[in-house]
Amino acid sequence: MNEQDFRDFVAARSPALLRTAYLLVGDWHRAEDLLQTALTKTYLAWRRLGEIDSVEPYTRKVLVNTATSWWRRRWHGERPTDALPDVPGPDGADDLLARDALWQQVRVLPARQRAVLVLRYYEDQTEAETARLLGVSVGTVKSQTSRALGTLRARLGDRTLEGVTAR
Repeated sequence: MNEQDFRDFVAARSPALLRTAYLLVGDWHRAEDLLQTALTKTYLAWRRLGEIDSVEPYTRKVLVNTATSWWRRRWHGERPTDALPDVPGPDGADDLLARDALWQQVRVLPARQRAVLVLRYYEDQTEAETARLLGVSVGTVKSQTSRALGTLRARLGDRTLEGVTAR
């Protein structure tokens, strides 16, 4: 595999990888930094990755591992937020607020649980593929998914999670 293959990979897969990075870190600027770091690490390993089919899973694993290490180093203190409007309009704001509340709760889950939810429900990966990407057993994926969904249900209620079902 040569440098042109890497450029083609970056051009073709960056938008999807950036969305995954955003869901892992919850901020577009940090997601761009995360993706850049993951692509740099992928480039450094490019020649030893072998066939092109192994590149994207490798890059996704680098995204998850890097996001996890960033999360472990980050200060988890107070965060300022904008004030919400007093009266929501009938323009679907309730749905947006519910989605925002869900993602705020997803962001404070432990890194492994957050990674499992992103890979399983946003990236639509199988339990086996999620386990392979995270380097854990399928049972661990199931238990982390169950714990994460249980935590979210306890904090938000079942109504907010009705679109998310266990697989």
